[in-house]
Amino acid sequence: MKVLIATDSFKNSLSGARVAEAIARGIKSEMRNVTIHSLPLADGGEGTVDALVAATNGNKRKVRVHDPLMREIEAEYGVIHEDTAVIEMAAASGIGLLSKVECNPMITTTYGTGELIKEAIEKNFNRIIVGVGGSATNDAGAGMAEALGAKLLDKNGEEVEKGGGQLDKVTKIDLSGLMPEINNTKIIVAVDVRNTLTGPYGATRVYAPQKGADESMVEQLENNLNHFAQKLAETNGRKIKDIPGSGAAGGLAAGLAGFLDASIQNGFNLISELIRLEDFIKNADLVITGEGMIDNQTGYGKTPHGVASMAKKYNIPVVGFAGTLGEGHEKLLESSFDNLYPITEKPVKLEEAIHKAEELLMKAAARMTRSLVLGSKLTGLKL
Repeated sequence: MKVLIATDSFKNSLSGARVAEAIARGIKSEMRNVTIHSLPLADGGEGTVDALVAATNGNKRKVRVHDPLMREIEAEYGVIHEDTAVIEMAAASGIGLLSKVECNPMITTTYGTGELIKEAIEKNFNRIIVGVGGSATNDAGAGMAEALGAKLLDKNGEEVEKGGGQLDKVTKIDLSGLMPEINNTKIIVAVDVRNTLTGPYGATRVYAPQKGADESMVEQLENNLNHFAQKLAETNGRKIKDIPGSGAAGGLAAGLAGFLDASIQNGFNLISELIRLEDFIKNADLVITGEGMIDNQTGYGKTPHGVASMAKKYNIPVVGFAGTLGEGHEKLLESSFDNLYPITEKPVKLEEAIHKAEELLMKAAARMTRSLVLGSKLTGLKL
C-alpha cells in the first residue's frame, strides 16, 4: 500500500514536516506492508519556505532585518531553482515575533519584509515568491515599500511614522527612490484568502482584531487603508482596494501589487505546481492531509481542501487530520474528503493539545490505520 502524506503545519504547534512524521509513525505502528512518502505543504503562510526548500533541494539564507516593532532580528529566506527566492513575511513581520501585549496593528510595520525583498533583489534573483500568512501588521505594505526606497510624506513634507495608524497622515507618496531593479524582478504573492483590502470582509474588519485592535482601532485602520489606497492610485494609477486576496497580511498583498506590480496568486495552486504534487498523488493508494483547524473556511483555498480535490480527480481516497474539526466541516465529507479525524481522544485545553500535538497525531493515525485493517478483514481486501 502506497500512502502520500501531504500536510500543512499545525499553527503554533508543529511544522508540516513534523506533522507528516507523526502520522507516518502512527501508521507504521499498526501496518507493516506500507510505503509512505511525506510531502510537507503550505499555502503561502508559515511553512512555505520549508516546504519549497525541502521539495526542491533548495537552501536557506540568513539576513539581519527589523521585526514589526523595528527591533533588529535575524530572519531566513529560501532559494529554489537557483533563480527564485522564497520569502515568508512572518519571518520578519509576523505576529509570532511579538508577545501578546506587544500586538498593536496601529504601530507594527512590514518594513522587515521589505528588507528581505531588498536582499533578494540585490542578490539578483529574478523571481521572488512572497508568502503572506501570519502577519502582525495592518499597514498595506507601507513599511515594505519604505524599505525599498519609497517615501511616505505628510503635509509638511516630512516622512510619516510607521504603522497602520499613521497612514491617514500620508499626503504624498514619493516613488522616485524605489529600487529600479524591481522592474526586472517578477514578484508573486502567495495567499490563502480572497479578502479584499477594505470593506466588511477586508483586511481590517476581519483580521485586525486578531492582531490586537479594539473597535476604535478597527474603524481608524479601515479609514486609513482607504485613504492610503486612494493616495497610491493618485500616484501611480494602480487601484488596489478591490483585488481578491489583496487583504492578506493586513494588506501587504495589496501593497506588493500596488508598489511592485506583483501578481497575487492562490498559494496552494502555486506551491503544488512547484513541487509537482499532482504527480505524487496520482501514484498513491491513499492520500492523507491536514492542518490545525478544518472547518467551513477550509474549502476556500486552504491546503487540505486543495489536496483532497486533487486526489478526487483520480478517485483516490483522502483522509484529513485536524487539531480541531470546526463548524461546517461536515460539508467537506460530502464534497472532497472520505473521512476527517480530530486528533484529540477527549476534551482537552488548547494549550495541552498544542503541547502534545505530536503524540496525539501519532495516536490518531494509529486509530485510523486500525480501522483500515479492520475494513480489509471485513471485505477481504489486501492492504
